[in-house]
Amino acid sequence: MDVPSEVQATCDPQFMQRPLRSWLWEGLRAGFFLPPRIAGEQPAPRQVALLLLVISGLEIALARFELEGPASFDLRGWLFPWWSTGALLLLAWWVLPLQRADDRPAGLAAWFALWMGAVLPANTASQLLGIAQAHGVLPDLLETSAVATWSLYAVLWTWTAGAVLRFTHFFGVDRLGLGVLAAGMLLFGLTALQFPDSPWQVEQTSASRGQRLELTQELFETQQMLMRQAIAGIAPERRGVIDVYALVFSPYAGEDVFLRESNMVATVLTERFDVAGRVLQLANNRTTASKLPWATTLNLKRAIEGIAARMDREHDVLVVYLTSHAGARFQLAAEHEPLRVQPLSPGELRRMLDQAGIRNRVIAVSACLSGNWVGPLASETTLVMTAADANHTSYGCGRLSHLTFFGRAVFDEQLRATHSFEQAFAAAVPVIRRREEVAGKTDGFSNPQISVGEKIRPVLRELERRLDAAAEK
Repeated sequence: MDVPSEVQATCDPQFMQRPLRSWLWEGLRAGFFLPPRIAGEQPAPRQVALLLLVISGLEIALARFELEGPASFDLRGWLFPWWSTGALLLLAWWVLPLQRADDRPAGLAAWFALWMGAVLPANTASQLLGIAQAHGVLPDLLETSAVATWSLYAVLWTWTAGAVLRFTHFFGVDRLGLGVLAAGMLLFGLTALQFPDSPWQVEQTSASRGQRLELTQELFETQQMLMRQAIAGIAPERRGVIDVYALVFSPYAGEDVFLRESNMVATVLTERFDVAGRVLQLANNRTTASKLPWATTLNLKRAIEGIAARMDREHDVLVVYLTSHAGARFQLAAEHEPLRVQPLSPGELRRMLDQAGIRNRVIAVSACLSGNWVGPLASETTLVMTAADANHTSYGCGRLSHLTFFGRAVFDEQLRATHSFEQAFAAAVPVIRRREEVAGKTDGFSNPQISVGEKIRPVLRELERRLDAAAEK
């Protein structure tokens, strides 16, 4: 009996449509180097569209967690990377065999459906690592070592490329075609690394849109108001109490790690040293241009003078925390393009403090080669500690760092357990050494330095007793 051609067509395996979950499952299998169990079958257009919708939705949702704080969806940021996917589809169409075989996968639609599932495991792993980095929970090695970072990226790319090339091989593509596809994937991978795009953008004020600061008259007026309010808001000293005042200074806008460290130090000092209403934070960062006064030498001088006017300059303690890169001639690097910001030298800071008449000082400098600051700042009434000696770099100030090694160990960890700056420093040094060794620091141990004047020791001991007693209540 003759079977109508329409019935023959519906019985042909290539016209039998798998359910959507089956295409996703076979793609995921391909992502783990297992052969796809399809033979001449093709997904329906609506299935390809639904796969694209589901996988894109997952990637968009995970990408949101890579940013802290308010963010808005950026359609351009989501669409732009798809040019490489389109180019890869053209390459795949070029290398896929024209002749179909009943016992192997065939067709660009089937290849694209499998590709979406195959790249999902490595892409998800990459996004989860990005989330961990954004929230500061990566291991030290991954957070600070460029070698470890590049090695991890290479592993993820190799995983993706290997999975795609393996399932493409089952389509009957020869070695030359696989080589062309691999070269294309390498090119697109390097492009994505150099020009990363995200479907989410941090919500910014008009003064902080774009990669650089946008200088406007409104911003300058806002900054003047912020500085006045910051100084006016400093709480007065309390009679009979050794009060702690704090000044946190992060003048380098090019690395967000310094802003994060500035926020952390201000928080720790507020929580542990009773400085609520007595901490002043100066920061250069495009995201805080309408919230915090700029970290400039002039603002630093004004801040020191403002604090000096409110504190008991003979008995209270001023804690100054500086965090940045090292600049020329051992200065503290400053950058806030297009605003021109002068670097800070240890001599300038010493003159500001001397002229303000502030006697008791605790100064911490988190920067490379910061040991050069010890001599100019040291005095009988000053405790100075630095993240490195005069000949070595410190560690943890790169784009992938959540906090510097020094700031994290001394302030975020040890000073949460003690009110003694000396004890915190002593306990932090071996921790810093161990982390630098794990991270593969190439120029030797940073060798943090400390100098404690004999006349500030009894002041700090009395402060410790008061804070310890308050903590026990």
